[in-house]
Amino acid sequence: MDKFEEKLKHDKITMNNENNPNLKEPEENSRQMENLREFGVNDLPQSDKSIYTMNIIGQIEGHMIAAPQNKSTKYEHIIPQLVAVEEDPKIKGLLVILNTMGGDVEAGLAIAELIGSLSKPTVTLVIGGGHSIGVPLATAGDYSFIAPTATMTIHPIRMNGLVIGIPQTFRYFLKMQERIINFVLRTSNVERETFTSLMNATDELANDVGTILIGEEAVHHGLIDEVGGLNSAISKLKDLIRENE
Repeated sequence: MDKFEEKLKHDKITMNNENNPNLKEPEENSRQMENLREFGVNDLPQSDKSIYTMNIIGQIEGHMIAAPQNKSTKYEHIIPQLVAVEEDPKIKGLLVILNTMGGDVEAGLAIAELIGSLSKPTVTLVIGGGHSIGVPLATAGDYSFIAPTATMTIHPIRMNGLVIGIPQTFRYFLKMQERIINFVLRTSNVERETFTSLMNATDELANDVGTILIGEEAVHHGLIDEVGGLNSAISKLKDLIRENE
């Protein structure tokens, strides 16, 4: 086949591909298959590339693997994303969307510390729930939102598994609890007395100690900055990005 015939064949294939929307490039097909597998749709709307969205959902998985039937967020998956956000010059801000039941205290607090140490503007949004160790995660950003129907459960630290009933164990519990309290106090507007009172309340949860806050209640106590949804969170983040430039 001479060069003229090769060019003619190439032009014909190109023309057929352009006229037939069902014929996609291999990369496009691969991307659509991945979207279908992961999100249930063959394509996703393109978002603002200057804003990175991170989801923290289900149980926060730490050093112990969560049960396979549980939705979980693995902290070893979150940490590289946060490093990439800090290092990537194209990313100007981070939006963290939370719907978590809590989980591993050490892992959750580690993620919260990393979010709080980012140099780029960060906004958090609690939808559904931000319970237990999800509370410091919700307050870790520069500004926080909670959906009107979302809830946050505040309770003392718990420990699963074998616990040795000696004074050293209880002192460890107190130190761990103090780490969480101090983080929430420095990343929100809640007062220490208010937070500890909510944490140790005995008249709200039937089989436990603590308090459930719904939407506006979390704002009223100074735990969250504002009641709002996705539009409010993105608008605020864009404002913070402009201020940071």
